[in-house]
Amino acid sequence: MYEVIKPGSVLKSIDWNQLASNNPLEDSIAIAKLCDNRSYLLGVFDGHGGPACARVLAKRLLSYIAASLPSQHVSSLLLEQMTPTTEFRPEIESLYAYEFNQYHASVSYLRDTLSNDESQCSINSTERALVTAFDAMDQQLSEEALAFLLGPEMGDILQRVPRWDWKPWWGDAFPSRDKVLQLSTLSTAMSGSVATVAHISSNNLVLANTGDCQAVLGYLSEDGSWGARKLGKEHTSENAAEVERLYGEHPPNERDTVLRMDRLLGQLMPLRAFGDFRFKWPRHVLEKWVIPILGESALPSHYKTPPYLSARPEIIKHTLSPRDKFVVIASDGLWDLLSPTQVVRLVGEHMSGRVALGPLTLPPGDVTLEEINNMLQQRREGLSKRPLDTNAATHLIRHALASTETGLDPDRLSELLSLPDDVVRLFRDDITIIVAYFDTDYLLKSLPQTNQE
Repeated sequence: MYEVIKPGSVLKSIDWNQLASNNPLEDSIAIAKLCDNRSYLLGVFDGHGGPACARVLAKRLLSYIAASLPSQHVSSLLLEQMTPTTEFRPEIESLYAYEFNQYHASVSYLRDTLSNDESQCSINSTERALVTAFDAMDQQLSEEALAFLLGPEMGDILQRVPRWDWKPWWGDAFPSRDKVLQLSTLSTAMSGSVATVAHISSNNLVLANTGDCQAVLGYLSEDGSWGARKLGKEHTSENAAEVERLYGEHPPNERDTVLRMDRLLGQLMPLRAFGDFRFKWPRHVLEKWVIPILGESALPSHYKTPPYLSARPEIIKHTLSPRDKFVVIASDGLWDLLSPTQVVRLVGEHMSGRVALGPLTLPPGDVTLEEINNMLQQRREGLSKRPLDTNAATHLIRHALASTETGLDPDRLSELLSLPDDVVRLFRDDITIIVAYFDTDYLLKSLPQTNQE
């Protein structure tokens, strides 16, 4: 849980938590404050096929986004990471630092390239930064693995010039180091991850979504009831527009094979993801270099016209109003158990109940007895809703597991938390949650004078 203490920020506090189902946990989380001290990046990464890709994204992607923002481009301190990240072996850390420096030096060119893409020409600098960073991060994951898998012949094998400079690594041969790098980068490339990242600054929320994580906005309606606004749609077979996009990128004779049993090539549930390069690389690369290491399962059936998968995000914009109170970003482990409406209601009730857990504080200036009486009345009402958890993300996990028609069932919670590793995945997925609360006073001040109530 993090409370924002710097003035001039739209965020008031941030709660987060995780609950594992897989062992090891395949979800990752990343929260960072940009160097302007008023803008934030919040990211949830839901991995599959192992935790490697999600962990790498949590460590690296927010820095790439920060470097892609025009205001951050010349800054040496791009962001302050607020959540812990995985520490990799020194060889891997050196590779990631080298790659980021290359990206940082070339990011203005990449932004210009994207701005010349007609499908992206109407988006603003924040949106472009998110798309640029998502695309470049996935491309780097690919090239890192190919560079140590194929070696100096990579350009000839792929019939294209590598985007990044690998000559220093190829020229300085070090077999034990290179073996570590090959196994680590290939592990990341063969696993995958979906991602949802929110950039929040002033009264602007810009969301980049790749895959099937979700973000939901909680707002107060005019009648005082809670409302839930889903930001974007999951990229799965249930999204008709996404299915048509996929069909449109491949020949008509693949229509029966590109999507089978509601999965990409009959295997992958999300239709957009980072990593998963066995759905992206040329067939001859998989056959000659990957199958000898990982076996025949590395090549999906009906693999004819790759790439079948993209990490390019869908961008969703929202201008925050004083009625917007919080945003919840979570992996599908939460949404499998609770609907957006239930999540917003639970967080809204938690907001009211949490007031009762803290000391009573009077507002500055003169306060009338009637105002004090109203505050005490609200506090008494909040006592009836006082939560067991001060952290809203923990509160959501508790209710996702233990809610029944008659309330929370502690026995059910205990049973679900004590299931053995080989059984628990049958009942639930990994759960990762971020709850970010907005400062209503800040949003009121950001309104045009004529619109303030």
